[in-house]
Amino acid sequence: MTEPTGRRERKKARTRKSLADAALRLFLERGYDQVGVKDVADEADVSVTTLFKHFPSKEALVFDLDDDIEQALVAAVCGRAAGQSIPQALRECFLVRESSHADPRFAAFQRMVGETPALRDYRDRMWMRHETALARAIAEEVGAPEGDVRCAALAHFALAARGFIQRYPDPSRAADRVFALLESGWADHPDL
Repeated sequence: MTEPTGRRERKKARTRKSLADAALRLFLERGYDQVGVKDVADEADVSVTTLFKHFPSKEALVFDLDDDIEQALVAAVCGRAAGQSIPQALRECFLVRESSHADPRFAAFQRMVGETPALRDYRDRMWMRHETALARAIAEEVGAPEGDVRCAALAHFALAARGFIQRYPDPSRAADRVFALLESGWADHPDL
């Protein structure tokens, strides 16, 4: 995430982080459904109104790095190694992102999301919100016109695959298989 430069932006970023940290701590301690937004606001020492200025919903408190995800997806496509295909770069991005969490609470976080239907749905919708930006980055990289159906399809299926592979006990193996399918379909279009 880019560091805010002005005092006001730094204060907003600190408040947002304080809210997200308080929410995660409370959700992991008590369970997502047992914690209300007022509990989170009180824990972060802000008003509920302030909480909603930073997060549009209770679910958004859990997924506070939404903008970072989009930046990482676009960077995976645009900054991939020479000779690496776009599907390979996206597969690597997903797996690195999942394995890079050093925080020991990450497994508990993943379990909480997996066990809470509202959070699973929000997570899936959140990832799919990046479809347009990812499709645009893919099109730019391969010189296709914006709105190219093949680029849009790759973006859509890659993002959908991310949630799909997490349901399997060995996500890395599942990712290998799913992205091999995407790779073969992508490779069938030599004009891209």
